Amino acid sequence: MVTTDYTRRAMLGAAAAAGVSISARAQVNGTGRPRLRLGIIADLSGPYADLSRPSEVCARQALEDFNVSARGWDVDVLVADHQNKADVAAATARRWIDQDGLDALVDVSTSATSLAVNTIAREKNKVFLASGPGTSDLTGAQCSPNTIHWVWDTAMLARSLGSSVLRQGGDSWFFLGADYAFGHQLARDTTLVVQGGGGRVTGTVFHPFPGTTDFSSFLLRAQASGAKVLGLCNGGADLITCVKQAREFGIARRMKIVGLMTYDTMIHSMGLQEAQGLQIAATYYWDLNDRTRAWQARVQPKTPQLYPNMVTAGIYSSTMHYLKAVSDMGVAEAKRDGAAVIARMKAMPTDDDCFGPGRIREDGRKLHPVYLLEAKKPAKSRHEWDLLKVVETLSPEDSFRPIGEGGCSLVPT
Repeated sequence: MVTTDYTRRAMLGAAAAAGVSISARAQVNGTGRPRLRLGIIADLSGPYADLSRPSEVCARQALEDFNVSARGWDVDVLVADHQNKADVAAATARRWIDQDGLDALVDVSTSATSLAVNTIAREKNKVFLASGPGTSDLTGAQCSPNTIHWVWDTAMLARSLGSSVLRQGGDSWFFLGADYAFGHQLARDTTLVVQGGGGRVTGTVFHPFPGTTDFSSFLLRAQASGAKVLGLCNGGADLITCVKQAREFGIARRMKIVGLMTYDTMIHSMGLQEAQGLQIAATYYWDLNDRTRAWQARVQPKTPQLYPNMVTAGIYSSTMHYLKAVSDMGVAEAKRDGAAVIARMKAMPTDDDCFGPGRIREDGRKLHPVYLLEAKKPAKSRHEWDLLKVVETLSPEDSFRPIGEGGCSLVPT
């Protein structure tokens, strides 16, 4: 049996949904069946909300595909809005673990919130499967035996998309980023790639996050810099607004706009008329191959208005692999020792319909191919979500930071 337990503002809405109970807490020990509790902490009301909305659906699809009910397990899914505040995310994670018997966190989008939760998961010896955050510190200076970083990180975006644009002649960059951990790290990592490849950075500026809606002063500084490339180190609604305002000001005619962290969800939101020609790096897209298309067909009826992106597909993928490890160990042992679950997950090869075959390194980095994609011209699109074409497929080794460069204490020296 799978139940869903929302926190605070979402709880009454959940109670109104057919078949959903808000009394799951009282059932923890009432059935005699093994029970797991998974938690998703994401931006449900801010600039990244559209990216996060399919999160629960994707987690539940993993439970359905793994057939937890037939295995005799009860699984609860808890969902909370972190409001883009690290203290809110940390307090939610601690409460879920201490009061609600949480076993695993399977997202925690954004860098600052994930770093806060990363510390708690280690302290409480729980499983943390980071899907949404970008900070490469999760497999670097702040790596943990309780954490796997699943989908992407800033180092990957810099090495894949940054290198590709540099090869295309984009040898001078101006960076505009969000003023928090993610934006700073993405600008830093891409600067290293650009300069290492013989390019130069003419300037970097950060906008307040969240809350900025007028980017004109920042964009005009970029235009005045003389750089060939405008590297956007933000995401969600902020990136969409930046692209639209850059086109309004005519900046796109003089500079190549690169959204270093752009999802297909965001391409859909801005429309192909605005997005055409934009190149992005992604580890998942619904139309990559027969497996991704088959998975999309299964999940689409449950989220018809918003296709899953690589982060929410990562929630499916990481949940599936977690369930395989729990099955291998036994539920009781998995609940007792989160670090042991992570070790078992690292020892097992990964394979699922979203990301295909892969593996997990000692530093907690999940490895899989990276795809360079380009937004189609409107005339080339067959339907609303036919947005991107594959330009290049990169190996994990060419895309993710080498294991010896992150400074992770888990890596043998």
